[in-house]
Amino acid sequence: MRFPLIPRNYRFYDLFEKSAHNLVAAGEQLLDLMEHYENVEMKTARLKELERAGDTIIHEITAQLHKTFVVPLDREDLTALAQHMDDVVDFMEGASTAMHIYRVQRPTAAARGLADLIRLQTVELEKAVLKLRHRSQLKSMLEHTVEIHRLENAADALFLDAMAELFFDEVSPVEIIKWREIYDQLERATDSAEDVGTVLEGIVIKHA
Repeated sequence: MRFPLIPRNYRFYDLFEKSAHNLVAAGEQLLDLMEHYENVEMKTARLKELERAGDTIIHEITAQLHKTFVVPLDREDLTALAQHMDDVVDFMEGASTAMHIYRVQRPTAAARGLADLIRLQTVELEKAVLKLRHRSQLKSMLEHTVEIHRLENAADALFLDAMAELFFDEVSPVEIIKWREIYDQLERATDSAEDVGTVLEGIVIKHA
């Protein structure tokens, strides 16, 4: 019987796929909050649960990295991938919590648009991550990372327009402070999703 010289630890792939699925669930929950702005406390609590679930997965990935001598991909890439995926959920949860704490009466069109772009990014991220364990499919991850970058660019443009509107629509200073934080959290979620895409592109360059 022949044994591989470098064993494959499929547990890492399982955990990253679980994290990606959690990202999609959070993206859907965030968009639902924005599009159906009711039961805000319950929906915010659900996003917090998903954020905690994401933390648990990332902690398990970190624990696996500490106790595994041979890992399936570069250790620094696995660490960066885990951290950036965690950041995406953190910023989504941060936006929803801010809306709840500040007692926002209703989401703006820009907030709904940013939430939808985030959700679309999480869908592309999951599709890409599902290909990680298949060496023959690594190059095809690039079609998803390209779309993630495109969505982030769209989010940047929407974010800038939303910020401009705050100052040109004679919004009160208090409302400006509230929405600046909410928009910032949403925009940082899109940035973090792009960071995940960048790490995945690096993996393709090294291993495809």
